[in-house]
Amino acid sequence: MLVITCIAICMGVNQAYSQLNLSKWQIGANAGVFIYQGDLTPSALGSYRTLSPGFGLYISRILSPSLILRTNFAKGKLKGNDAAYSSPWWRKERNFKFSSPVTEISELLVWNILRNNSNEEGYRFSPYVYAGAGVSLLKVNRDYSTMNKSFFGDGGEVAAGLAADMARKPPSATLVIPVGAGVEYYLTPHISLTAETAFRYTFTDYLDGFSQAANPKRKDYYHTHTIGLVYKFTQKSKYDCPVMKY
Repeated sequence: MLVITCIAICMGVNQAYSQLNLSKWQIGANAGVFIYQGDLTPSALGSYRTLSPGFGLYISRILSPSLILRTNFAKGKLKGNDAAYSSPWWRKERNFKFSSPVTEISELLVWNILRNNSNEEGYRFSPYVYAGAGVSLLKVNRDYSTMNKSFFGDGGEVAAGLAADMARKPPSATLVIPVGAGVEYYLTPHISLTAETAFRYTFTDYLDGFSQAANPKRKDYYHTHTIGLVYKFTQKSKYDCPVMKY
């Protein structure tokens, strides 16, 4: 009877403090696609015809059931190409294109809508949103070599804008403001899957290397879609019961 009572007490204590065994720290990794959004695509949603693969790594600290502070590293590539679109018809004549590797480092504040950062509420699915600030390192390779110069004319607006663009070096880095949303699905108390989409507001119109020859009134942006895996560390609780051997 005494043994049964001890086991029952231990089970109750372990259940009560199961949430406390989770550390405040967690790590994650994800993979997906980088999508350029700027002058070399007519779509307001970005250039899905020139998307490129990318990946990310991050470490997070749980501040509360609702909030997480996340240090994020992402690596990918951005590409744009006028020739990928037949409308408007003049894009194939202009035929600007670019590519650039992207290395992004950012700090994000994540809000778990259901207050379930450590699975306190027991929900399998936990939606969240986040925002922050960071920097993206770039190496822009722009190309206008196949532009139909006779179509636009030597003294035209595009030619004059192109001369101005070529006189300006593309940025090697730009500040970014990431804003995103995602959902986390708990496989176990320590392992979960994630799906995210994030938009990056930038402070440059030269992400693609062109501005005056394209649309100087609109900045360039990019966004990502990823799926990933999160691991939540554990810490030993002082309330753990001793192992019983028979």
